[in-house]
Amino acid sequence: MLSDPRFSRAVAVDRDEPRARPLRMRPDTIVSMDPPDHTRLRRLVAKAFTARRVEALQPRTEAIADRLLTEMLADGAPADLVERFSLPFVIAVICELLGVPFEDRVLFHDWSETIISTSAPRDEVEESSEAMRAYVSRLIGLRRAEPADDLITGLVEARDDHDRLSEAELVSLAMTLLIAGHEATSSQIANFVYALLTREGAWARLVADPGLIPPAVEELTRHIPLGEAFDFARYALEDVELAGGTVRAGDAVIPFVSAANRDPAVWGDPEDVVLDRDRNPHLGFGHGVHHCLGALLARMELQVALRTLTRRFPGLRFAVPEPDLRWKTGTLARGLIALPVSW
Repeated sequence: MLSDPRFSRAVAVDRDEPRARPLRMRPDTIVSMDPPDHTRLRRLVAKAFTARRVEALQPRTEAIADRLLTEMLADGAPADLVERFSLPFVIAVICELLGVPFEDRVLFHDWSETIISTSAPRDEVEESSEAMRAYVSRLIGLRRAEPADDLITGLVEARDDHDRLSEAELVSLAMTLLIAGHEATSSQIANFVYALLTREGAWARLVADPGLIPPAVEELTRHIPLGEAFDFARYALEDVELAGGTVRAGDAVIPFVSAANRDPAVWGDPEDVVLDRDRNPHLGFGHGVHHCLGALLARMELQVALRTLTRRFPGLRFAVPEPDLRWKTGTLARGLIALPVSW
């Protein structure tokens, strides 16, 4: 269904689709588009997320991770891994890639949290959305006046020099990249650490064998649902036979990716976390035209995070009893509010 052109995202813009948030998707954002508009925008940013570009970013990403953990180590235990590492680490990387000032992180992170909320009042979501759009618009204006070697400058050039996207699309695209570029991966770093520390011997195994980290990242991505795509219903453009039933034209369908990632027909032991699993065709980054644009970057960040954490903190452990850990509620992204750790 995720790759079948008979199911449309764009149709959802004009419907009261099944959704968890109070606001409908905008028609000028990439996640609400079908080809060819989706293809046009995706091509504009795809070069920033190629394997070569991500590989070039890795040394800087490793340096950021090392610096943050050095500071955390110097300040002593206990420490909140979310506040001290996972969130600033991912934000620093996406800020450098896009050209967003790191010192503005509290502003745009607070807006992002409200925008992806499923429980915030509608007026608060609208206010945060408009504030973030205004902020991104100001950044775009600065890049028009003072171009730099970053993705926002590249998008501005595509808009001004080649007319390849509208101004509204430019703002929405930069905003989407900023939100998606830090919310998902920062949440998953903490989720991964939690999963490893709650499974006997898992953390020690990665400490002893760093070569397991790439397959471990794939397995944890498969096993840990970041969230369900409640805001991303697809509408059938015609009657479609699907899984032994008929989806009628005009029906909305929501894919449950976490269920697909636990399919026993694909994984013989789907409920187990197998760190060295060698075949892992999971859908943790989606599938089809809306496959996560930053999947290569996210994989690299997750690998760097686990590699650096296991090297610097081989004795990492919870600093509070596990039942006392607090989880986010009322949001599209599953994750911990805080993760107090000692070492």
